[in-house]
Amino acid sequence: MKKVKLALLTVALAGSSLAMAQDKAALVKQFIDLQRPGVESLARGLVEQSSAPIAAAGSQYLQTQVPAEKREAAAKAADAELKKYFDDAYPIVRDKAVQLAPGALGPIMEQNFSEDELKQLLAWISSPLSKKYQEINPKLQQALTEKLVAETRATIEPKMVALDSSVAKALGAPTNPQAGGGAAPKAAPAKAPAKK
Repeated sequence: MKKVKLALLTVALAGSSLAMAQDKAALVKQFIDLQRPGVESLARGLVEQSSAPIAAAGSQYLQTQVPAEKREAAAKAADAELKKYFDDAYPIVRDKAVQLAPGALGPIMEQNFSEDELKQLLAWISSPLSKKYQEINPKLQQALTEKLVAETRATIEPKMVALDSSVAKALGAPTNPQAGGGAAPKAAPAKAPAKK
């Protein structure tokens, strides 16, 4: 009789553990589903970052190598190419990020949060205060970014020009004496695409 009770207790505990694990897994899935806008934003940022060096080089080239009367048309053509790249690359990266998020984030969430903590986290994320914070957070980041760039531009820009020149010299590329920097690309886009 003792063995039967012990077996039943073992089965009950195993079933309870399985149910708790399923509940926790469901909470993690719910968390990841709520994070989809952030995952998509991450993908957007990666695509924009990938084209930023090309856009920056193109802008430099546009200002130093393209005759003034042709700059507007060249900038529009370059912007169109950047937009075309973004429109093609973003859905690929976004869809892959959404697909990979559960496998990448789920185990970390399950290892680091208890079921009760996940419930609290989900309650917070779903709260009106959290939603308000998420809406204003880009404005907070933009305000800090603008202030930081303004405050460091005078110090950092000469360092970037020196770096450009040093890298061009190390590569044996001709330098652009007008801009005080390195080699100008043969052809490149003018600036990053506008955010959607």
